Amino acid sequence: MSFDGQEWEATRAWVAKQLPEGRSVLNWADLRGGWTSEMRRLTLDDGTGLVLRSFVRPFFRQHAPGLLNREATILTVLAPYDDIPTPHLHAVDPTAELTDHPSLLMSLLRGSVRVEEDADLEARLDLLAGQLARIHAVVPATSEERPRTYQAWTSAERVRTPGGPLWERAVDVIRREAPPYEGCFLHRDFHPGNVLFTGTGAGEGEGAGEGLRISGVVDWVETSWGPADLDVAHCSTAVALLYGAEYGLGFRERYEARDGRRLAADRAHLYWRLLDALAYAPDAEKLAVPWRELGRTDLTPVVLGARLEAYVGGLVERYA
Repeated sequence: MSFDGQEWEATRAWVAKQLPEGRSVLNWADLRGGWTSEMRRLTLDDGTGLVLRSFVRPFFRQHAPGLLNREATILTVLAPYDDIPTPHLHAVDPTAELTDHPSLLMSLLRGSVRVEEDADLEARLDLLAGQLARIHAVVPATSEERPRTYQAWTSAERVRTPGGPLWERAVDVIRREAPPYEGCFLHRDFHPGNVLFTGTGAGEGEGAGEGLRISGVVDWVETSWGPADLDVAHCSTAVALLYGAEYGLGFRERYEARDGRRLAADRAHLYWRLLDALAYAPDAEKLAVPWRELGRTDLTPVVLGARLEAYVGGLVERYA
């Protein structure tokens, strides 16, 4: 990505107008790991860090007004919640009225995205489960602050699978109507790639060592109202693909052990888990691209396809 040239002239001017008086951007750097938008870290001349989100790809640019307005609203709603670390909203231009591309400017949070397999993995998964439970406890003060009803990201008619009895059985599960549910506040895209970690025993931003904790939860453009099972399902799918099916299958228990909301009974819960997992069949390439940029070059289509199949098989065996 480049931030030079005429394509970004209006955006640079817009950013400059949002800065405190006397401040200027000293440098900027591309942030890795995104899929829907281009992300940049801006460092001001006083050392302050900001993040600029820009929707450039035509499909996402088309949907940018809804996505960015939603994120701006949610960041405002969550600002008082000390146990949900979110960026501070500085400015938003959802229709690119003043910028080259629909954009949102927010504060930079300390910490690092952690997707590797190492000694901290179990601790990180426990922290993820606890953080998700706290997100689900958010109660919007007004109906205007309540996010939109969730949208399914696949359907029985749209799923692409490798074929075979297991996949046919899994697709049949989501062919029926969605089970009834008690709605709650959902991040809707909660997974290790959207969470920042830091640790007091490590250098700033390394997100490891003694005192490991979550220092930020980002990417609130898909925030929705729906069953807690759906957020648990989404994080479980990502965890299964990153670390192996057994980790994804066990994420529900981690969530429930940390005062998460009551989840659905077996077959209803299976519906939500498969509704998410099948959105990434056959090989989860959509998720893999940003993960490889973060160093997980081992996550080839073959590896991810095998993990997804093992995870789907484990879900069917456990909950069907």
